[in-house]
Amino acid sequence: MVGLDRAGLTAGRPQFVTTECFVVGATCMLDEQAARHMRVLRLDAGAVVGLRDGSGQIAAGQVVRLSKTQAHVEVTDVTCHAPLPAVHLLVPVADKDRMLWLAEKASELGCTSWRPVLWRRSRSVSPRGEGMSFQAKVRARMEAALAQSEGAWLPQLFAEAPLDRALLAAPPGDRLVLDPAGLPLVGSTVPPLDAPITLAIGPEGGIESDELAQLLAAGFRPVRLGPTILRFETAAVAALAIARAMLCRDPESANA
Repeated sequence: MVGLDRAGLTAGRPQFVTTECFVVGATCMLDEQAARHMRVLRLDAGAVVGLRDGSGQIAAGQVVRLSKTQAHVEVTDVTCHAPLPAVHLLVPVADKDRMLWLAEKASELGCTSWRPVLWRRSRSVSPRGEGMSFQAKVRARMEAALAQSEGAWLPQLFAEAPLDRALLAAPPGDRLVLDPAGLPLVGSTVPPLDAPITLAIGPEGGIESDELAQLLAAGFRPVRLGPTILRFETAAVAALAIARAMLCRDPESANA
């Protein structure tokens, strides 16, 4: 499957994410956090590890030097992976811890982009996840999840934005907003989804009527996941998993 490395050259190896470019024969320098992780795993010079840059490149490498603050890995092989079909998330600016949990799961599920939306009800949340320092925490969570799930692509991160700006930036394609009054997202009568897909997830307490009107005017279709009201992070994970499964299924089996 594109975007993954389950059976590839680094499968089963300890995985590390770095922004360095991979060139066979060159040495990558990993940061203190990676060096600490290697020591926890009791790795030493000669150990083979996996490297991924979050932009489709995956490399195998051999640890050549390990200190308390740095790890040096010589690249021995490199592969490139095409991205998965695009699924973009418009997530609410909400409670910090719950947003970080969602960021982790979104990375595991192969989310293409992550754009936090300042819904009207987001402004009453405290402490809420926003700002550059919080975005750095989101990226760190996503990198850890990418290494654990052996994916090849990190979600593209955007700063929080008001709804109107987020709608202007949304790509064309299937646009869905989770709404308890919407049509079912899954079922025998539900039409197939095509990439790119944009999923809009509202805040705790729901989307205001004028905000929903903005979404509908921008071509979003209201869909529901089931008979109960879900927390925003649960709803986002469920919708992302369903969209990813629908995009990745075999067309022949889908038409059988």
